[in-house]
Amino acid sequence: MEPDLFTAAAEERQEKDPSASPLAVRMRPRTLDEVVGQQHLLKQGSPLRRLVGEGGSGGSGPAGVSSVILWGPPGTGKTTLAYVVSKATNKRFVELSAITAGVKEVRAVIEGARRAMGGHGKETVLFLDEIHRFSKAQQDSLLPAVENRWVTLIAATTENPYFSVISPLLSRSLLLTLESLTDDDLRGLLARALAEERGLDGALVLDEDAEEHLLRVAGGDARRALTALEAAAGAAFDKGEASITLESVEETVNRAAVKYDRDGDQHYDVASALIKSIRGSDVDAALHYLARMIEAGEDPRFIARRLMISASEDIGLADPTALPTAVAAAQAVAMIGFPEAALTLSHATIALALAPKSNAATTAIGAAMEDVRKGLAGPVPPHLRDGHYKGAAKLGHAQGYVYPHDVPGGIAAQQYAPDAIAGRRYYEPTRYGAEARYADVVERVRERLRGEGGG
Repeated sequence: MEPDLFTAAAEERQEKDPSASPLAVRMRPRTLDEVVGQQHLLKQGSPLRRLVGEGGSGGSGPAGVSSVILWGPPGTGKTTLAYVVSKATNKRFVELSAITAGVKEVRAVIEGARRAMGGHGKETVLFLDEIHRFSKAQQDSLLPAVENRWVTLIAATTENPYFSVISPLLSRSLLLTLESLTDDDLRGLLARALAEERGLDGALVLDEDAEEHLLRVAGGDARRALTALEAAAGAAFDKGEASITLESVEETVNRAAVKYDRDGDQHYDVASALIKSIRGSDVDAALHYLARMIEAGEDPRFIARRLMISASEDIGLADPTALPTAVAAAQAVAMIGFPEAALTLSHATIALALAPKSNAATTAIGAAMEDVRKGLAGPVPPHLRDGHYKGAAKLGHAQGYVYPHDVPGGIAAQQYAPDAIAGRRYYEPTRYGAEARYADVVERVRERLRGEGGG
């Protein structure tokens, strides 16, 4: 690590007075063996253990350790693992955050790494937090250093690297996926925080129901668990109590933070779950996902757009009022915004979830487009072509066209489709909801178009 003057002073102050640091910082693991969870990444001989020098090679030589990308939800230990590496490795360690750093800072680190390698034979480990915030050009600036192993990169991201990290960098790194911590993982962490000197040093005990609530609040996030524990401990100290009660936890933690990153891939996962719940007619699950999106601060217009798509994709003519309901909701949301827009979105979500379902409109246009892509198009039949210009009649355009309003029943027996697809059936209505009526109508209409059936 190469801290500046102010960072060094802050670290010195924290060593003299540990209570000045948040509990989550004080309880940060000092070795890989203290890391909670992620045991699938910490086996003997794993890249992370080789990176800190376990096994003798220190990750150097012809089979040196690769750069790694740590991908996982917040609070699962990405920064912690980098911190452990910084303390344990004998390599030069540099930390950057993609929030504040740019190409200039990256190039400075790379130049320093080359000098350290050439002058002292000292390898450099670069920890880059939130790499997904780097643009393509900024990520490109890392490639020469990673490819030539001037630096060993440890990059952390909460977003799917296949979407947020450029392919050349991804192909030159090992992708290590971190998992949300289990309740048992968090129980062990809370127990250590309560007992160890750098934590609460046995000053308080944690009631069982309070622990269960903390686990619910944490949602697999170690940082959130320790932050909530610290807040509840403060409330217990203020009241002069010897234990952390459920009441203390509830006083300090209003609600579980929504596990949802509206700028990351979870944004798409939750949106997908909302639509699939509506499609499956599970109104309660749909409302749950809607609530998660609202609580995460999702743009209500995005939600409304998804509902409009669902109305046509999954309901269609089974309930012809579904699309007008979704459109009206979108218009209302645009006019009123949050918090009242939540009521409108709930209204529309419930209506769509409970509506009869049909994907006939979706499959119909899909089948028609597939035929067009295959080249099944052909010329428009001459009698359907435009006849409103001079010379059209000589070309036979619009000749023989039968005006449907002049025919009893309003349906003329004539060919509308090009010869290449004559007789093809794209729309296959279901018998669900209002579409049952269309199922009867479409068969009668097709008969009349073929010249069959009575008037």
